[in-house]
Amino acid sequence: MLAPIDLDLPGNPADHRVVVAMSGGVDSSLTAALLARAGCDVVGITLQLYDHGAAMGKKGACCAGQDVRDAANVARQIGIPHYVLDYEARFREAVIADFADSYGRGETPIPCIRCNERVKFRDLLQTARDLGASALATGHYARRVRGVDGPALHRAADTARDQSYFLYRTTRDELDFLRFPLGGMGKNETRALARELDLPVADKPDSQDICFVPQGSYADIVTRLRPEAGEPGDMVDETGRVLGRHRGIAHFTVGQRKGLGIAAPEPLYVLRLEPATRRVVVGPYSALAETRVRLGEFNWLAAPLAVGETRAVNVKLRSAQPPVPATLHVGEDGDTAELVLREPAGAVAPGQAAVIYDGDRVLGGGWIRRPAS
Repeated sequence: MLAPIDLDLPGNPADHRVVVAMSGGVDSSLTAALLARAGCDVVGITLQLYDHGAAMGKKGACCAGQDVRDAANVARQIGIPHYVLDYEARFREAVIADFADSYGRGETPIPCIRCNERVKFRDLLQTARDLGASALATGHYARRVRGVDGPALHRAADTARDQSYFLYRTTRDELDFLRFPLGGMGKNETRALARELDLPVADKPDSQDICFVPQGSYADIVTRLRPEAGEPGDMVDETGRVLGRHRGIAHFTVGQRKGLGIAAPEPLYVLRLEPATRRVVVGPYSALAETRVRLGEFNWLAAPLAVGETRAVNVKLRSAQPPVPATLHVGEDGDTAELVLREPAGAVAPGQAAVIYDGDRVLGGGWIRRPAS
């Protein structure tokens, strides 16, 4: 039985145009179908983010050629207009180049966050406004909760599917325009509703890979765009003693254990990458423990703390890890911050995001920077 969805839009749904970002998967397809059934004037938009020809044979990733066709088929079935926009050039510059640059700096980037920030929730949101829409809806599993200080971003009801971590760079103004109709559902419920509506993608597998990285080979694309990241160098221990050679820092990330190619009496992990000297520093797992984490480009979704102010929070240091308790210290410029973790955490990787929570609410977050030397 289809339950009504709360759009947080005044008056009659028929009075509102809602643009839906349709990736061709079950989540965004159901979002479009639910909004159409609610009576909204729905417009589906699919973004072509990279070479369409190369995408045609790729499976297991979002935004591939088949996904564009799937989105068009769903739009045709539910009776809404559907447009494909060529965002390849801006995606290449804002996301792919940034991804390669980050790896070249010895970081571990998250391109999906950059895509949301720089393409979907900036460019596509502006396109929705230009079309006279009242809102832009997506199939993300997150909740937009109206509070006394405006809309707030909350974790999804199904914490196993929660995607709020990937949305932390959303601005408060953007959040006011966004809607996440699936935030109160679980994946099983989503698929059941899609079957009930006879959507052709109801049983389509979820995307697994980063859309522009063939077969998950990050190093291939990084070394093609930034050849210096594929230059060989020394693998050393914490004292600088050379243990072996490696084939490029693009092949490694902080916390990595497998594929080091050196023999040792105890397991070794990547502790840090030093792009300037092309060194990969390895050591025991205990050496990965961090209690202080520096953050840059901090983005507030709640009322910001004053410079020098502190607050007890919970923080996710990786998308798949549960939040851990910490104290947040705001830097003097307001753009930086530092986290003091209650317990040491391992494999804190520069380039990842640290997302700050108060219960289910996302307060904000920042990019993890290298420890101060």
